Formats: sequence, C-alpha cells, structure tokens
Amino acid sequence: MELENPYLESMRYIDNAKEQLKFAGKEDKFYKDEKYVKIACGAAYSGILKALDFYFNFKGVPKRRGRKSIIYYQSELSKLDKKLLNHLNSAYLVLHLDGYYSGLKKIDTIESGFDAAVSIIAALKPLSKNGAKRKS
Repeated sequence: MELENPYLESMRYIDNAKEQLKFAGKEDKFYKDEKYVKIACGAAYSGILKALDFYFNFKGVPKRRGRKSIIYYQSELSKLDKKLLNHLNSAYLVLHLDGYYSGLKKIDTIESGFDAAVSIIAALKPLSKNGAKRKS
C-alpha cells in the first residue's frame, strides 16, 4: 500500500488546477471563462493548505481543532519562515481572493499566484523524501 507523499499530493492539486485553466481558454492577456479560473484557483489554494498542514506537523506546530483561518496559517508561518509567509500572502491574495472569489481573469496575475503556490509546495520536497513515493 502506498502512503501519501505530501509533496506529490500537493503538486497533484497544482497539476489539476493547471488542467482546469486549459478549459478557460485565452484571449489576449485574459482567460475567457471565469468558471474554470475560479475552479483552478480554488484547487491550487487547497494544495497550499495541504502543504502547510504537513509543514506545520513536521515542524511540531500544535494542531488546532476545527477549521483553520488564513490568520492561523499566517501567524504560525511568521514564526517559522518569513519567505514562505511572503509566498503565502501573495498566493492568498491572488488565488483565493482575486481568482476564486472575485473571478480575476488576468493571465499574468493568476500565473504569479501559481508561482507562489509552487514555491510553498517546493519547500516540502526535501521534507518528503524529495518527492519520492513511499511504500509501506
């Protein structure tokens, strides 16, 4: 039985999100279909949260009960890694607020959110056997 690799699992969210963006189509500097942009941004942001949950667990951050807010993630990350915090803040604004909630369709802006997401997830790679699949 294969065990989940946090890096690969988080990147799976990013890969799925990129596939959704293909359905959005492009026209000039914008995606055409807001629906697929929203789906993609939501999936990419979910991948970030999955990655951060693993990172916090690895670093020994006490688990919280219930739903975690962005304030929780920002607060805990500010104690651990300021660079990752900057990426989180960018990804939160672009992917979650602008892309998912507001339906922003500007291609280069959405891509910057994806870049921030991949930067966060890449921090997991050395902590999860450099992305290798683990077996039990």
